[in-house]
Amino acid sequence: MSVNRRQFLKIAGVSTVLGLGGATVLNGLKRGGLEATQLSPDPRALTAKRWGFVVDVSKLKTEADYQRCIDACHNIHNVPDHGNPKDEVKWIWKDTYEHTFPTTTESEFMNKELKEKNFLLLCNHCDEPACVRVCPTQATFKRKDGIVMQDMHRCIGCRFCMAACPFGARSFNYRDPRPKIKIENKEFPTRMIGVVEKCTFCYERIAKGLPPACAEASNGAIVFGDLEDPNSEARKIIASKFTVRRKPELGTQPSIYYVIGGHENA
Repeated sequence: MSVNRRQFLKIAGVSTVLGLGGATVLNGLKRGGLEATQLSPDPRALTAKRWGFVVDVSKLKTEADYQRCIDACHNIHNVPDHGNPKDEVKWIWKDTYEHTFPTTTESEFMNKELKEKNFLLLCNHCDEPACVRVCPTQATFKRKDGIVMQDMHRCIGCRFCMAACPFGARSFNYRDPRPKIKIENKEFPTRMIGVVEKCTFCYERIAKGLPPACAEASNGAIVFGDLEDPNSEARKIIASKFTVRRKPELGTQPSIYYVIGGHENA
């Protein structure tokens, strides 16, 4: 039986609709739109105008405190461990004061403990993200709630976003990551070689009413909240404590704030 191009496209279109939800979707399309149940978010989902983090470094006292946050993130997101810095893939990591705030003018009399402190680093989910502007396929994009996403299935591996990001928050899979995943989380997609990945603020947990994994594991060192809500815990900390952001002079407006002292704002 021969099938012309018009017939083939018609059959393919019906097959796609059936794959998306069968009769329910077809009935919805006949009425001019999808059923509400097809579009409604999980009622448990957390919502905000602009999500952000406040990281209180004084509450990260031991190596175990840092590692607990890192493991919580990397384990649920199937982040591979290649065992060497060259192929390292990281969503959240720790680094020195010097590398965290490289443009800060240091005083010779600066607090020694702070200068020798490690900081937890991750994607800053900037309000003006440079990475989004340079991505040719919209694999990286900013949601309405401020989360800067990375669609690893749309990524073509050009690495423009890595060049544009001033925070080193993106990793490229130079090698197949799947064999290097210790225990695979079946609920989160694994990646292929040749794509970029990064922290996505645990969007999949937020959709279920759960906070980001690192915040949950931090014992209060990481506070997640709506930066636009004056009543959110994160906003209250920013208003009452001395906080800093990384490389603010670049104008990307990071959504990660660091509490680096115990003093209240005047």
